Formats: sequence, C-alpha cells, structure tokens
Amino acid sequence: MYCDYLIQILTARVYDVAQETPLEYAPNLSARLNNQLLLKREDMQSVFSFKLRGAYNKMVQLPPEILAHGVIAASAGNHAQGVALAAQRLGTKAIIVMPITTPQVKVDAVRMRGGAVVLHGNTYDDAYSYARELEVEKGLTFIHPFDDPHVIAGQGTIGMEILRQYQQPIHAIFVAIGGGGLISGIGAYVKRLRPEIKIIGVEPVDADAMSQSLKAGHRVRLSQVGLFADGVAVREVGEETFRLCQQYVDEIILVDTDDTCAAIKDVFEDTRSILEPAGALAIAAAKAYVEREQIAGQTLIAVACGANMNFDRLRFVAERAELGERREAIFAVTIPEQRGSIRQFCECIGNRNLTEFNYRIADEKTAHIFVGVQIQNRADAAKMVETFEAQGFETLDLTDDELTKLHLRHMVGGHSPLAHNELLYRFEFPERPGALMKFVTSMSPNWNISLFHYRNNGADYGRIVVGIQVPRHEMEEWQAFLDHLGYRYWDENKNPAYKLFLG
Repeated sequence: MYCDYLIQILTARVYDVAQETPLEYAPNLSARLNNQLLLKREDMQSVFSFKLRGAYNKMVQLPPEILAHGVIAASAGNHAQGVALAAQRLGTKAIIVMPITTPQVKVDAVRMRGGAVVLHGNTYDDAYSYARELEVEKGLTFIHPFDDPHVIAGQGTIGMEILRQYQQPIHAIFVAIGGGGLISGIGAYVKRLRPEIKIIGVEPVDADAMSQSLKAGHRVRLSQVGLFADGVAVREVGEETFRLCQQYVDEIILVDTDDTCAAIKDVFEDTRSILEPAGALAIAAAKAYVEREQIAGQTLIAVACGANMNFDRLRFVAERAELGERREAIFAVTIPEQRGSIRQFCECIGNRNLTEFNYRIADEKTAHIFVGVQIQNRADAAKMVETFEAQGFETLDLTDDELTKLHLRHMVGGHSPLAHNELLYRFEFPERPGALMKFVTSMSPNWNISLFHYRNNGADYGRIVVGIQVPRHEMEEWQAFLDHLGYRYWDENKNPAYKLFLG
C-alpha cells in the first residue's frame, strides 16, 4: 500500500511526549574537522533517545478499542522505554519482552514508566519471537521498533526539525542504522524537500545488515551481530525500511569500536554529555567522511540518537577512545638481551609519553617489550616503527589487533613450557549468570585450560581469551564444540602477538 511519507511526517503526533531537540554547534569537533558540525541532540529526550517519537505516533493512531487491550513490544532498551512512556501517557498497559542479558538499568527504566517487563531469551530475536507469541495469546497489539510506516513517520519528524532549524546549505546528514526506521524517516522527508543533501547511514563493522542488504539488492540476515553498539545490533533490517533506504540513502559508512569510543569522548568534550555507542555512530562517521573526502567549510549534521549508557562501560570506552583517535599506538619490540639495549630503546621513544611498558626476557639472546606510546596520528606511529627498525629492533605494530587491545595488554606470564598442543581462541558471550559455566561444562574433560583472561567491561556481553590443550586427534571434537557452543569466536593461533608473548 502506497504511503506518502511527507504527509505522514507533517501530520505525525509526537509532541505530546517528545520535545523538539536542539541542533547544536560542536565547536571543538568543528575546529578539528575544518567543517561546521551540528549535533541533533535526540539524547536530550525524556527517555534519552529518539525512540519515543515513533512508538507514540504508532500507538496514538490505534483505534481506541484496540489500544484499550494493551500493547506489546520486544526491545533491549530504548524502544522499550518509548513504548512504556507512550502507554503510560495514553492510559493503556504495555508488556515489554527483553532479553535476559539486558542491563538492569534499562529494565528498571521501563518499569519506572509503568511497563511490565518479561525477560526471555539471550538475544533480541529470542525476545521478538516470544513477544509475537504473547501478542496472539493475550490479544495485544505489537509495536514494531522500526518496520512500520507510523513508526517511521514519527522518527521522520527529526528530519522535519533539522530543515526548519537550519535553512542554509547542508552537505550531509549522518544517521545510525539498526533496523532502519530512523534513517528511513529522515531520508523520506529530507530527500523530498532538499534532494541535494546527502543522507549517509552508519553501521558498526560487525552489525552491517543494511550495508550488506543494499549491496546484495535484497535483505540479508546476519548469522551474528556485534553487541558493543547494542542499540543497532539487528540481524535483519525491515522490509519497508530496506525499500526506503534503497530510495533515499546515498551511502553507508562502517565504523569500528575504537572509532565509536573516540566519538563518545569527542561529544563529551563539546557538550559534557555521554552518548551510548549507538548514539555516537553518526559522529564517528562524520569524522571518517571528512578524512576520506578531504572536504572543508561544509555543514555536516550528525544525529546523536541516544544516551542510555551504562556507567560501568565508561572504563572500556576511555581505554579505547585514545586508540580510536589514533592518539595511542601499541608495539611489540624485540631487543637484544644485552646491556644498554633498554636505554637504546628508550632513546627511540624520545620525548613521547608512554602509556604502557611491559618487559619480558625471552631467551639468552633476545627480550620482548610490549609498549604503548602517545602519538599524534597514524603517520607518527609508522615513523616510530621506522625508528625502531633502524636500530635493528624487530617491531610489530599491534594498534589494530583485537587480541592485544582486549586481552594481551592486561596479561602477564609469558611463555610456558607446559602448554603443549595449545589452541588460542577469543569468545564473545552474553554477560549473564552461568555463561562461563556453560562454556566450561560444554568442553571435553580431556581438554585442559592452559590460559584464560576475562575482564568485565560493564557491557551486556563478555569477552574472553582461552588457551586450551586439545590432543591433535581430537580436533574434530573441538570444532564440533565450537559449532554447538553458540558464542561468537575468533581463532587467534596465528596471531603474531600471541606467538611473541605467550605462545
């Protein structure tokens, strides 16, 4: 059925619960980028994200007799709060099915707004399937988080506000993509009135369902998604949102965890507000776009779409922000085991600040140094490698190596003569009671754990690195274990940092 989104957006009912958020100039970022960057501050909504716009616009247009029966939704956070608030305002009941991995702060926020929370399953998909069952069983109306014209139109009011608030030339608007509802609404409005403005979507590199779908020409369902930017961790985009993105989105930029953490820090320095990872994606993409295109003097707008950040995650964000800004480099440097070598190494560092320094004797001839150094940019890191190698020091640049950043820099011990037949793997698993127990009890009792590192970063997922001694004739059983475990994993056996410091 045809839907005129321009009319739908112009007549959307969102301001009973939502405010027209400011379009704020970001002075520090603008100066660094040599372009004017404006932030659309959707993090300032009462639920700290844009999601209440679409949820309320959908619910307020339901027939009174349908609304009276109540509504149901599946969400890991922001949509849940929007639905709960809308139900509270409209005087109806709301059931929100959330994964059992959902952080308590988000569960409490939904309950505070009158929503009844049902915890079910480990993922959004599990929660979604159960919510659709309850929808039929209890006679409720399902409020989709993105694939619904009324929801899309509600989010589209952000585009309407942007064009009203800034009537001068705009080069591009950057928008995070999960299921696609936000960018579909903004794109449908902006492209009708100002088609010259670029609409640029942003996804994490490990949750790029829309990017893959647009390239393939049909919706692609991801087998797994990264969980750091949990607000956009969607395996499959919507049918209607995919259609609209095909029409209105100019391109999609992919950003990684470090880029996102750096963007969170950038926004904090300009606003003293802390965005959640999904909320900072647009800022990260704007920075990447300027670096790629080498533009100057343009006006760029980034939608800061959410700020439901767990306080415990800030430690991880702070650690990774310097890497995302290319302000820290990590190296493994091999030096000869002889007097004066460390002094010679330090002379190579010069007057740069050290962020980390770990030394481990390797054998009678060589020693390995794990070092973090503050740098100006990636070119500065390349110069350091040249400086080390000019002195005869073999050097590995580990700045972009996930094993190093997540685990190795926090570990001690070195090589072990007892670690025969050791396999090294990284795993990502839902952060909930019993997750580690499931991992350990699923393994064959014949396998011995020879190395283990886990660090709680306050996220709703955990990351571990494990060394396991598996007899060579049991490799098929090991692969079967990996296949049936259900956790994301990475084989790190050929990682050069592992071989240098632990293998």
